Amino acid sequence: MGKKSGAASAKAASKAAKKAKSAQKNDKRTEKKAKGKDKASGKGKRDDDSSEDEQDLDAILDQIKREWEAAHTVSETLATGPPSRRANATLTPCPSGNYIWMIGGEYFSEDNKAYFYADVYRYTPDKDEWRLFTSPTRPNPRSAHAVAASPKGLLFLFGGEFSSLHQTTFHHYRDLWSFDISTHMWERIETKVRPNARSGHRMAFWKHLLVLFGGFNDPGGPKTNYYSDTWVFDTLEYKWTQVCNGPTQQSPPARSGFSFLPTPDGIVLHGGYCKNYTKGKKVQGTALDDTWFLKMDTDFKLLKWSRMKPKGKAPHPPSRSGCTAAVWGVSGKAVLFGGVTDVLEDEENIDSVFYQDVWALHLTAPGRWQSMALRKPKKKAERRQVQGKQRRSRRFALELQEQDEDNYDENSDIDSDDSEDRRIVPKTSTASVLAVPELDADDPQLTIPLQRYNAMLAIVRNTLYIYGGIVERGAREYTLDDFYSLNLDKLERFECLRPCDVVFGVGEESSDESEGGSDEEEDEDRDEEDEENPVPDAEVAEVADDLEENAAPLDDTADKQDDTPAEKSAIRSQAEAFMGVSRDATRSAEDALSTPLPGETLAAFYARSRTYWSERAFTSGASDQRGKMLRRDGFTLAQERYTEYKPLLKEVEKILKEAGLDDDEMKRGAAAGGPSSSTLNRNRR
Repeated sequence: MGKKSGAASAKAASKAAKKAKSAQKNDKRTEKKAKGKDKASGKGKRDDDSSEDEQDLDAILDQIKREWEAAHTVSETLATGPPSRRANATLTPCPSGNYIWMIGGEYFSEDNKAYFYADVYRYTPDKDEWRLFTSPTRPNPRSAHAVAASPKGLLFLFGGEFSSLHQTTFHHYRDLWSFDISTHMWERIETKVRPNARSGHRMAFWKHLLVLFGGFNDPGGPKTNYYSDTWVFDTLEYKWTQVCNGPTQQSPPARSGFSFLPTPDGIVLHGGYCKNYTKGKKVQGTALDDTWFLKMDTDFKLLKWSRMKPKGKAPHPPSRSGCTAAVWGVSGKAVLFGGVTDVLEDEENIDSVFYQDVWALHLTAPGRWQSMALRKPKKKAERRQVQGKQRRSRRFALELQEQDEDNYDENSDIDSDDSEDRRIVPKTSTASVLAVPELDADDPQLTIPLQRYNAMLAIVRNTLYIYGGIVERGAREYTLDDFYSLNLDKLERFECLRPCDVVFGVGEESSDESEGGSDEEEDEDRDEEDEENPVPDAEVAEVADDLEENAAPLDDTADKQDDTPAEKSAIRSQAEAFMGVSRDATRSAEDALSTPLPGETLAAFYARSRTYWSERAFTSGASDQRGKMLRRDGFTLAQERYTEYKPLLKEVEKILKEAGLDDDEMKRGAAAGGPSSSTLNRNRR
C-alpha cells in the first residue's frame, strides 16, 4: 500500500515537470515568433531603403552619363572651303591614308590683334572637301603646338601657346591630348611627370613610342628660352620618360621649328632656328642646317643621338629657317618646301631671302639631298610645232633682210643718213621680234606657289599638299591662305586648290629701309616742328643744372636699393610689370604720351610730349604764365615724371641688355612706341 502511494506521487511529479517544461517551450516558441515578426518587419525596411539607394545610384550614374555625352557630343559640319587664314597650325596625314587633319593655329590681324583657334578640320583629297568637327571637350585655342599620328588611329597633341588679344600676356601649354579619328572625340591624358610648357617643338612616332624634342618658351619678355631635351611617351603604359644623355654623348643643340621625321630605325632631325643671347651684344638669330639621327630602341637607355654629315659634294638646300618637311613614306624620303634666310648686308641692315623650292631628303641615308624641280612634259606634236615656228621665224627674217638689201640697192642715191635709217630699222624690228620670248601659259614654273616660310605640309600617298605660310613685304608680314597640291611621282606642275586672297601693299620697302626712312622722316618732321615750335633751349639750359643735381642722389639711392635683395626683387617685378603695361595696346593715348620709355632721354621724352605738359601745367593751375614761362613750367612737370620713372626705366634697360639688346635698339624701340614694337618677330622663333 505504501509502495503504490509513493509510485503515484512520483508519476504526478513527473507529469508536472513535463507540463512545466512544455510551457517553457511554448513561451520560448512565442518569443521566437515575436522576434521573427520584428525581424521580418525590420528586414522589410532595410529592403525598402536598399531599393531607394539603388534607385538613387542609378539616377546619379545616368546623370553622369548624360553630362559626359553632352560634353563629348561631336558636331560635324561641311565647310564651304579650306579653313580661314592662319599660321602655326598643324597639318597631319591620317594614319589610314585617306584624310588630312588641321588643328589650331593663329592669325595676327592688320589691326595688331592676335586670334587663336581650337577647331579641327578634316580634308578629303578624293572629294576636295573640308569638314569641321567641334566638341565641348577639346584642347584650348593654341598655335605652335605639335601633333603626331599613331598607327592605331590616334592623333596626339602636346603644348603650344596662347596670348591675349593685344599680346600683352602669353601662356604656354604642357598638356597632352589624344584625338580618336574614328569617334572624333578628344581625351586629356593626365600624368605626374611631363615635359615643360613649350611651343615650336616637334613630335614623331616610332612604333608605340611618341618622341618629343626641343621647342621654346617665351612668356612675353625680351628673351626666348630654347630647349634641347628629348622625351618619350609610352602609349602602352601612358607614361613620360626623359632621355638623359651621358656626358660624352653628343646631342642636337637647343632649337625650335625643325623637321622631325620617323624612319624604321629611328628619327631624323633637320634644321631649325634659335637665338643666341650674349650679354652686351646684339641678339643673333641663327638658321640651323645640321642633320641628326636618333637611334631608337624600346630600352630608353640605348637611345643615342648621332650627327649626320652631308654625302660628298651632292647638292643640298641653302641654310634657312621656317622650312617645313613631310614624310613621303612609300619612297623613303622627306619632302621640304620654302623657308627664309636673313642676309646681313651691314651692321644695320638685314635682307630676307624667301624660298619656294622643293627638296627631298633620303631618310635611309640622312645627309643625302635631291632637288625636286618641276619637269616640263614634252610631246612630239609640241616639239614639231615649236620647230615649225622656229623655221618660219628664220625664213621671215631672211626675207626681211633680202628685201632690205634690195631697197638699199634701188635707193643708193639717197642721202647716206636716210639710207642708214632705212637699212637699220627693218633689221632692228626683225631682231626685236625674234628676241621677245613667247609666254607659255602651260609653263609649269608659273604654277609654283609664292615664296614663304612656316608653310604647312602633308603627304597623302604620292601627293604633297601645301597650305598657307608667311611672307614679308617690306615692313609688313602677311599670313597666306592658299592651298596647293603636287604629284611627287610626275613633278609636272602644282595644282592650285585655293588661290591666295591676300592683297599686298604697293610700293612697300624692306623693313630696314622703312625703318631707316621712318627715322629720317621723323628727324625731318622733328626739325620742321622745331622750326615751327622751337624747344625752349634757354629754359632747358636753365633747368639743366637742377637736373644734374637731382640725378646724382637718385643714382646713389638706386644703388643702395640694389644692395637689398628684397628691394632688388621688388624693383625687378615692377620693371617686368611695366614692360607688360607698355606693350598694352588698349591703354590710353594720354598714358602712353606721358610715360617715358626705356632708352629714352629726358630731352627726347619732353620733345615728344611738350605740348601735353604745357597744357597740363595750364589746366591744372600749376602755372598762370604764357609763352616761354608756360613751357618752362611744363618742362618741370615732365622732369618730375621722368625722375619718378627713372629707377624703373633703369631696371627695364638692364633686363633688355641681359636679353642682348644694345642702346641703339632700345632707342629705336622707344621711338617706335615700346620695347616690343620692333625687337621681336613672333614667327621667327
